[in-house]
Amino acid sequence: MATHQLSRAAFERLKVEFDDLTTRGRIEVAEKIERAREEGDLRENAGYHAAKDEQGHMEGRIRQLEHMLDNAEIVDDQFVYTILYDGDSPDMAERYVVGHMEEQVDGADVVSASSPLGAALQGASEGQQVTYEAPNGALTITVLKVEPL
Repeated sequence: MATHQLSRAAFERLKVEFDDLTTRGRIEVAEKIERAREEGDLRENAGYHAAKDEQGHMEGRIRQLEHMLDNAEIVDDQFVYTILYDGDSPDMAERYVVGHMEEQVDGADVVSASSPLGAALQGASEGQQVTYEAPNGALTITVLKVEPL
């Protein structure tokens, strides 16, 4: 089974979300459904259908979170990379984290380790120039800064 590599912060945030949805979230949605049932005919009851849709989306997220948490691998060596594309001015620097889509870092976008940019950034060091193959051709970047997550 594939593991989901997550930082400790992402794992803890997802665990809190899972606990909240499986307790408070389920109770609130059940109450919404019950109130909507009391309004009468369910075939034409928009509140009932909206509450059932909300329940379905929430249960899907619960299953997704449960799978991620059950198959999580905590990684402590994630980094935020500040990069600059060749030809860009210094004020156009961009920040990226190579990791799971559930990572959240203020001021940084997340890229997958299997993406061309993510693969190029892994193991890169400050001052290093890296070229990678993007869909529109080869791109060269300079790694300006590498910070631990």
